Amino acid sequence: MAGPLIIDVTRGEHIESRHRVDVVAVDADGSIVWWRGDGRRPTLPRSAIKPVQALPVARVEDDPVRLALAASSHNGEPEHVAPLRAWLAALGLDESALLCGPHPPMHRASADRLAAAGDTPGPIHSDCSGKHVGFLAVCLAHGLDIAGYLAPDHPLQRDHVSPAITAQCGVDLGDQTPGVDGCGIPVWTMPLDRLAAGWASLPGHPDGAKVIAAMAAHPHLVAGTDRPGTRMIETGGGRVVAKSGAEGVYCGIDRDSGVAIAVKAQDGAGRAAAIAGEWALAELGALPAPAPTPVTNWAGTHVGEIRVVA
Repeated sequence: MAGPLIIDVTRGEHIESRHRVDVVAVDADGSIVWWRGDGRRPTLPRSAIKPVQALPVARVEDDPVRLALAASSHNGEPEHVAPLRAWLAALGLDESALLCGPHPPMHRASADRLAAAGDTPGPIHSDCSGKHVGFLAVCLAHGLDIAGYLAPDHPLQRDHVSPAITAQCGVDLGDQTPGVDGCGIPVWTMPLDRLAAGWASLPGHPDGAKVIAAMAAHPHLVAGTDRPGTRMIETGGGRVVAKSGAEGVYCGIDRDSGVAIAVKAQDGAGRAAAIAGEWALAELGALPAPAPTPVTNWAGTHVGEIRVVA
């Protein structure tokens, strides 16, 4: 196939930056349909693998709101935080049980409101807190000690989360030592096409189908205001489910065809990964071709754009 997808960032008439993105599309059987660049590039999936990690949650939880949050990288807006606090309370826990660490809400207005109220961001505001509440739910449902639930050898990871990744992505994790993700969970390396295969496997799995349906039904919970993943799900009318990962990873699935995509910006640029993911889903006929993303300065003036060029 052709070389990597090229994403340019312009300022006026000038090309200021150029990103190269590897893209692969995989069908429901796990076979590569097409690719750009290196479709088997070794990749740390980061948060793009959350729908697969949510499979053990879907075995013990049926509420679509909770499942969408378990697969999310949310903005920390009130509509994210409130149901997560309620879920924790239903489990008999509070925020002190979360090991994801605190950071301000990714949504600027929500962060400003929190600061204006004199409140300190807690772990519930972490974009990964939904996954962590889900992990705690799995521990309690199986009678597991919640202490140290992020360790690779904890029964949660060893017996539930890692086997889900192995089974759905078709990878052997036994010969590698995982890295540590931003929220503390183990993160494993896999070929880019195997990450896409994990997504493609979800609709055919009873628990995976629940997760994908929950994400499609609650796009705002998956990411939030002004986030590309939420916009893609809404634009596709539920036909598309898409999800970001740190360091320029993006995944998505066309629920009509069952074909899933995975992208990795070679330089880790999230702005390139998002538009590349949208382009790939448009290639499947699931979304309109992406319009260039405006680049604005602090005064709000349109000074350039981010666009697919080749």
